[in-house]
Amino acid sequence: MRGNWMIESIVRDYKYKLLLTYCLYTLEMMGLLLRPWLLGEAVNGLLQQSYEGLINLAVVHLLWLLIGTWRHRYDSRTYSEIYTALVVKMVKRNPNRNLSRLSAHSTLSRDVVDFLEFDLNYILEAAYNILGALVLLFFYDTRVVLFCLSMLLPVMVISYFYGKRLRRFTALRNGELEQQVDALSSRNILRIQTHYTQLRKWQVKISDQEAWNFGIMELLVLVLITGALIFSTRNGLSLQAGDYIGIYTYILKFVTGLDTIPYVLQRLTHLKDILKRIEEDNDEKETEPAFSSVA
Repeated sequence: MRGNWMIESIVRDYKYKLLLTYCLYTLEMMGLLLRPWLLGEAVNGLLQQSYEGLINLAVVHLLWLLIGTWRHRYDSRTYSEIYTALVVKMVKRNPNRNLSRLSAHSTLSRDVVDFLEFDLNYILEAAYNILGALVLLFFYDTRVVLFCLSMLLPVMVISYFYGKRLRRFTALRNGELEQQVDALSSRNILRIQTHYTQLRKWQVKISDQEAWNFGIMELLVLVLITGALIFSTRNGLSLQAGDYIGIYTYILKFVTGLDTIPYVLQRLTHLKDILKRIEEDNDEKETEPAFSSVA
């Protein structure tokens, strides 16, 4: 079977439930993006003995809290249902498949559901933080926006090379993981030790890449925060105390979005490798002859 049957079946069977949860998440993110601006307005208002801004902040925060609580309860029910149906469907499609690979794919399919439940939210959050922060910073100081945009180019270059190395190590780790049940069922101590040594080796390689990428990204973040704050304090505009709170918070949100990029690349790479292995498994199944020849 060609085509991504796993993702297609999830979207087809649960499209309305997924649409609802992502709409709720979008409302959550809008509340989070508005809070720094409302906080700044509340501070400016309190300095002038006005409580209007504080009331607006409290109302938005309460609505965000209610929506978030409902979404979290809804998500736990929706995604647990998806995972159960997904594993049952996968077993039905491959009833005679090698136990080691079937067990590994069953475990990896949990990662597919986790991606939809958690990682896709992180991707959306990163996009909202980056784009939302840039839009709202525009109303404070356009030069700060331009400085933030200038940092995207080095981030993209770093992310490209990071993702390239990550794809290789992830494929090697998942390939070894597929052999886990066979290694354990062999009862061969040397084989088991070799298997887990290899898993450890590739996990360390992935972790090392994450560490180097983290260090470089945080250096860029330091430059971004320092430069943006310098620009905002030397713009010649009559900004109030609350405005500086808003500017600093939106810079941090933009930075948070940048910090999420390595994690997003890691999870996308892992997901792509999982789906590739499951698709290859399905293709092998379909190419097997329907009847065995008798000698």
